[in-house]
Amino acid sequence: MRYTVRRAEAPPPLAPNWDDPAWRTAETLELRHFRPESSDHHPRTFARLLHSGSGLHGIFQVHDRHVRCVRTAYFDQVWKDSCVEFFVQPRPDRGYFNLECNCGGAHLCSYITNPERTPDGFKEFTKLPASIGGRIQVRSSLPPRIEPEITEPVVWTLAFYAPFELFEAYVGALEPVSGQAWRANFHKCADESSHPHWGTWAPLEALNFHDPKCFGSLAFE
Repeated sequence: MRYTVRRAEAPPPLAPNWDDPAWRTAETLELRHFRPESSDHHPRTFARLLHSGSGLHGIFQVHDRHVRCVRTAYFDQVWKDSCVEFFVQPRPDRGYFNLECNCGGAHLCSYITNPERTPDGFKEFTKLPASIGGRIQVRSSLPPRIEPEITEPVVWTLAFYAPFELFEAYVGALEPVSGQAWRANFHKCADESSHPHWGTWAPLEALNFHDPKCFGSLAFE
């Protein structure tokens, strides 16, 4: 799997507007691989990325149902809500970052160097403190809390911005990124909805999003 991250002529607005002209130059990918452990609900999910001189700009569009969102704070268990995720490994010899955002806009992010599971999370990882992780900006078209579920079809959009210097604090200098190749995957999940599902851009070997060998490639224009 390969995706070209085009350079933004001007940074797109931080707004959940899939049709904003600023995104027209971006390639669109679709998350087509749903794990067999999923329910019969496989929401069509699309994503776009652009890069600017300062960071990564991303946007998701989800054609969903059974949408639930009850976590509202940084580092809440957002993957249990209706959620989209972007995992990225800027350097092949370093760890990766997991940006996980529920449909209400709450998010979490860690830097993971050994994803072997432990009772506390992973064997070697660092939760980005709010002073750093809070610099990732997220905007959603849905309200922060949705309970009970939205059972009818709904299309929601989530935009994010992650500054390069956030990654550099853990993996060293990155810029200029033009011409670089990173590793990444995109996910859609909703562990505690009435219709749980686990979808990805690059296919997985097992129900485990934290498997960097399954990541696809990002090629920076």
